[in-house]
Amino acid sequence: MYKIFVGNKPIILTTKVETETNFKNFLIDSVDINKVLSKLKKHKYDAVHLIGSNKELLLKKFLSLLPNVIAGGGKVYNKKNEILFIFRNGKWDLPKGKTEPKETINQTALREVEEETGISGLSIIKPLDVTYHIFKRMDQYYIKVTYWFKMYSDYEGVLIPQEKEGITDVKWISESKLTKVLNNSYANIKLLIYRFKYYCK
Repeated sequence: MYKIFVGNKPIILTTKVETETNFKNFLIDSVDINKVLSKLKKHKYDAVHLIGSNKELLLKKFLSLLPNVIAGGGKVYNKKNEILFIFRNGKWDLPKGKTEPKETINQTALREVEEETGISGLSIIKPLDVTYHIFKRMDQYYIKVTYWFKMYSDYEGVLIPQEKEGITDVKWISESKLTKVLNNSYANIKLLIYRFKYYCK
């Protein structure tokens, strides 16, 4: 099962047909995705289930419905086991950004984290989950596909928010403060931070 977020509302890709409650079922092969997104935005449903018969093809079919934007980002730790967050558009987020021509996704993730936070000495530890969310620009919906990496840096210098990208703050966040920060974050970020923990908010 995949979850693609529109704001904090999920579009769930599934092969199971469930009885509708606060969500609506649609067949992925015949769905009008723009109408679905319009209904979600107007708070008509809390979620949408897109149903297909082939589990292996669900994500591929969904990604073909809208233009894709590929991005890379980092869940960065320091030697205190704190995580690096940025504050943008009134929300706490993890640093990430779009790929540039001829760039590998690893290079994108490292570059974007450095540009958005002013950090240096970054190294990639391992790949993490891929997240998906839908956004709108100039009356066109897009699917952002973000490849995440666990990173490490022993940098202890000044963190510099990339203001031209709307970032107003950069902070190392300890585990004791994560819940407060994530209360003002995005659903995808909550899933990424608590990938191996129970989290419900």
